[in-house]
Amino acid sequence: MHPVRKQRLLIVCFIVVFSSVAAGLVTYGLRGNINLFFPPSEIVAGKAPIGQNIRLGGMVVDGSLKRSTDSLRVEFEVTDNRATVGVVYEGILPDLFGEGQGVVAAGKLDESGVLQATEVLAKHDENYMPPEVIEAMKEYQEAES
Repeated sequence: MHPVRKQRLLIVCFIVVFSSVAAGLVTYGLRGNINLFFPPSEIVAGKAPIGQNIRLGGMVVDGSLKRSTDSLRVEFEVTDNRATVGVVYEGILPDLFGEGQGVVAAGKLDESGVLQATEVLAKHDENYMPPEVIEAMKEYQEAES
């Protein structure tokens, strides 16, 4: 093999190996930071992974909010009008959080189907609802028609 061709081949092989390693490291690094969105009906149907970070979106069920008297622990239920999922959160809730309001909770689903939330996001004005929640509600309305 000609020395120039051999050198080019080595350079191409190095670039391919380096690119593959870089892509693998990026994929590995992002793996733990991906939060997939699930409406309550998909979680109840068993489509959500247990023990992995997910996001749950819907409306807080009226009358479901229970606050602990001795800690910041809060329990509430989220619905998409088809199914309801319980959420447990320990921390300070957003000011705009309330029953009958849109919410997105991020956390891990436990074995009993309750989301152990690490973050709770509430809508920021009267007209806002997370796009994923709007989409899930539309699908439900279309299915009922």
